[in-house]
Amino acid sequence: MSGRVSLDLLHSFLAVHRAGTLTRAAEVLGLSQPTVTAQLRTLEAQLGQALFVRGARGVTPTPAADDLARRLDGPLDALAGVAGSLGNTADHTLHLGGPAELMTARVMPALATTFAAGLSVRVRLGLADDLLADLTEGRLDMVVSAIRPRRAGVYAEPLYDEEFTLVGVPGADKGQPLLSYAEDMPIIRRWWRHVLGSPPPRRAALVVPDLRALRAAALAGIGVTVLPRYLIAEDLRAGTLIELHPTDDPPINTLYLATRVAVLHAPHVAATRTALLAAARSW
Repeated sequence: MSGRVSLDLLHSFLAVHRAGTLTRAAEVLGLSQPTVTAQLRTLEAQLGQALFVRGARGVTPTPAADDLARRLDGPLDALAGVAGSLGNTADHTLHLGGPAELMTARVMPALATTFAAGLSVRVRLGLADDLLADLTEGRLDMVVSAIRPRRAGVYAEPLYDEEFTLVGVPGADKGQPLLSYAEDMPIIRRWWRHVLGSPPPRRAALVVPDLRALRAAALAGIGVTVLPRYLIAEDLRAGTLIELHPTDDPPINTLYLATRVAVLHAPHVAATRTALLAAARSW
């Protein structure tokens, strides 16, 4: 390799590696395809090796390209984040995504100190896959995710282990109607197999895709359901709901805090991340 490699060349290379085609990378970069092609050829000449094998449907990275992308992923995004923040320090709006129930019960109260510091927040509620796609594409800065993110340009860390328990009103038992989040009863099925070693004995009597609605239905005595403990902690303390099968080994699900590397160290993002990680220790 001769001379110093331009950051512009490395930025274009990483865009091609992520996009898989020169055309798509050019669109992301806001450049013409011939310009991106020329940049790529210049970088390959400076490195003295091919980085991609051109094909009819795009480009395939060589092992050398994969190694270079691993080394650039993160540091280059962070540098882009710093560059993008220069001259734009007045915008302290955080774009945050997460599941509706946890955002309502735990995340919003945990942001009280950051709001007091003048932070503005725009929240998007939804499923993890959709929110992580928005995060990767720059529409969100941070996501509370029920699945572990494995995406380029995303920094993820464990936030909270939600613990699930079977609950109903006093006097209820496991034989009562089941209240489920989805038709295939993923939460109930997981609890039944983990704790009792068998599948649920019947289909759900009620299906509603909102854990808060399931809590309300359980409190009304409609049936029994499996819910995360954080959502029903007050009900359990008050005795309005009871654990129907207490266990020392409940099923848990780890929630992750995912942040775009490009904005990881921006003050308003860093403050929110610190607040959430601290608050989650007491959830």
